[in-house]
Amino acid sequence: MNKKVFYFALILTSIIVFSCDNNKKKVKSGEGIAEMTFSNKTYDFGSINHGDIVATEFEFSNSGNSDLLITEAIGSCGCTVPEFPKRAIKPGEKEKIKVIFNSTGKTGMQNKTVTITSNTQSGIETLYIKANVIPRIGIAQ
Repeated sequence: MNKKVFYFALILTSIIVFSCDNNKKKVKSGEGIAEMTFSNKTYDFGSINHGDIVATEFEFSNSGNSDLLITEAIGSCGCTVPEFPKRAIKPGEKEKIKVIFNSTGKTGMQNKTVTITSNTQSGIETLYIKANVIPRIGIAQ
């Protein structure tokens, strides 16, 4: 009985291990590769007031030799919202990613990130924003 359970577990484990597929796309040699080159990956808003909504744009170019496709851009929290091009960016073309930061509910130094997923060799790029959020001072009446 124990042998049957052992062999069943061994077969089940083998099926699971060998059926897992690595979802990363492999680039065959000789195929073109897209590459994102940013003029700057960090932006400092400086001091802003609590409740301010501020935005910046990160300019980049496709310095590779294949179309660049951005599949996803995610802010590190709900207060950081990226807007990115949904179309293919041709080699040599320039584009921008807009990042909007809402300081409501935040005070002090804030450091946020935007993670970009694309068809580049590394697959991921990270943008950084920071701001010093000045709290509102209540005036007693």
